[in-house]
Amino acid sequence: MNSLVEENYLKALFSLANSNGEVNVIDLSKHLGIKMPSVTSMMKKLSAKELVAYESYKPVRLTEKGKKEAALIVRKHRLTEMYLVEKMGFGWEEVHDIAEQIEHINSPLFFDKLDKLLGYPNYDPHGSPIPDKDGKMVLREYRKLSDCKKGDKVKISAVINTTEEFLKFLNGKGIYLGLEAEIESIEPFDNSMVISLGGKTPEMLSNVVCERLLVEGK
Repeated sequence: MNSLVEENYLKALFSLANSNGEVNVIDLSKHLGIKMPSVTSMMKKLSAKELVAYESYKPVRLTEKGKKEAALIVRKHRLTEMYLVEKMGFGWEEVHDIAEQIEHINSPLFFDKLDKLLGYPNYDPHGSPIPDKDGKMVLREYRKLSDCKKGDKVKISAVINTTEEFLKFLNGKGIYLGLEAEIESIEPFDNSMVISLGGKTPEMLSNVVCERLLVEGK
């Protein structure tokens, strides 16, 4: 069984991996707020457990065994977030820290029952895919709202970089998953967008916000 610290490393590697499945150790250090010597030491430890492929001065990658273990940690986190929102009435901005604690419970049966209770959801409250008990995920094709063009009609389907402050900002704007949006205009200077949200009065959103909203065509 992996320690809580090891699980946090695995989850970070899972989320930071690029299209080749690689993570720069310096990026990992910055993401976790942990000094490089400690990160290097942990990579050697995880390598000994055959959870990562690690060589000095080279990017690190999860092995197939490591990917599955990391995905199962992510599964526990995202199922917990879904339960807190769907069954307990928490706001999507309130659930991350609670799920961070519950994800380390070592009881597959508990999370399998949670999954069943929720009706086997494929996505969490922020639109991120929930791995199944084999570590596999259903992935959808998204694009950033910032990549859309004037006149595009889309549905807001996921949020990235989901800080509490950002989610509260979206709450204040009445923005939620499943909301239909139409791009009315795009400001050439800074790429801010005027967007009609759910047929309401058009709202201006900055490029920073649009970069963090993922959408699908209607």
